[in-house]
Amino acid sequence: MSEGQEPLRITLDDLAKADELAKQGEVAKIGAQSLDTGSAEAGGGSDKRYGNIRDTVDEDDKSTVRRDSILLKSWFYLGLAGLVGALAGWALMEPFYYDGEEQGAWPWLEELLIPMTVALLCFGCAIAESLVERSWKKALTKGALALGLGIPLGFVFSSIANILYTILLHLASLGGEITPESPAWWACRSLAWALFGVSAGLVYGVVGFNVRKMLYGVLGGMLGSAIGGAIFDPIAQVVDSGDVSRAVGLGLFGLATGAAIGLVESALKDRWLQVTAGPLAGKQFILYKPLTTIGRSQACDIYLFKDPSIQDVHATLERRGPGLWLTPRGPVYMGHQPTRPRMLQSGEQIQIGRYTFRYQERRTR
Repeated sequence: MSEGQEPLRITLDDLAKADELAKQGEVAKIGAQSLDTGSAEAGGGSDKRYGNIRDTVDEDDKSTVRRDSILLKSWFYLGLAGLVGALAGWALMEPFYYDGEEQGAWPWLEELLIPMTVALLCFGCAIAESLVERSWKKALTKGALALGLGIPLGFVFSSIANILYTILLHLASLGGEITPESPAWWACRSLAWALFGVSAGLVYGVVGFNVRKMLYGVLGGMLGSAIGGAIFDPIAQVVDSGDVSRAVGLGLFGLATGAAIGLVESALKDRWLQVTAGPLAGKQFILYKPLTTIGRSQACDIYLFKDPSIQDVHATLERRGPGLWLTPRGPVYMGHQPTRPRMLQSGEQIQIGRYTFRYQERRTR
């Protein structure tokens, strides 16, 4: 203490006031914490940030970003749909199929094995995408249309394939005798069965209401069906049972057809949206149409479910010349900021509610 300076005096009143101020500080702190808690509860009582459109999605935030699921890859779910559809067709008609010279009460039903397998394969591929997107209304509509087209197309292409198969076997036998153990026999079936893929691709494109999707479907279907036809007879040689060999062979035929449609479609796409966050993370939406709608309505091309903040038609994507034009009808965020109508650049991220997309386009030189 310097000379002449009065000593610091602390009275009992000063201590009481200090104690009161400390208590007030604790109350203020508790009040602030309660306010934060109340805000969290108003947001749904969860620390998840789904639906918080003020923030862009952080790729490292486990609460908002899901890892890509193989279940959402088109080659996987179309392959699985083709497998299930083909096995359903086999299971339905196999009881009426007899090996060798033995005939059942309705021998003509044997001829329905392949057409029914093809028809249900078409049905499975047609509804698979809608089921993955949880658009039940679309699945019902596409399923009804697929059966209406798949059954007659299955008969037509089965008849044409049988004729082609007979011709090819005859031509192959001109060079010497061939048997089901011969690679030449396998090649004949492979070429003939490629026609089954045409019917699957046609149905896939027609129910999608897009010509390019149909062309990609036909190409992929022919490739997959040719693979299925090539392995059918070798499988029959390994599996010493007629019904089991048909189940395995036709099942793999359906699997290869569906998977090939998905792989070809993905390989030839030129513009697409990749879902990077939200319930459909990992799903690709290939942008075929001149105008693509995005929203909560199942009538939209890209259906975004379980988010009440999203409008029935929330945004549109329109091809204008070489570019793709985004037109928001509800809140759409890019880089933390709400966006207005604009042309998209490849690699940009778009956030709608709890969904985040990355727009991609293939560069052509």
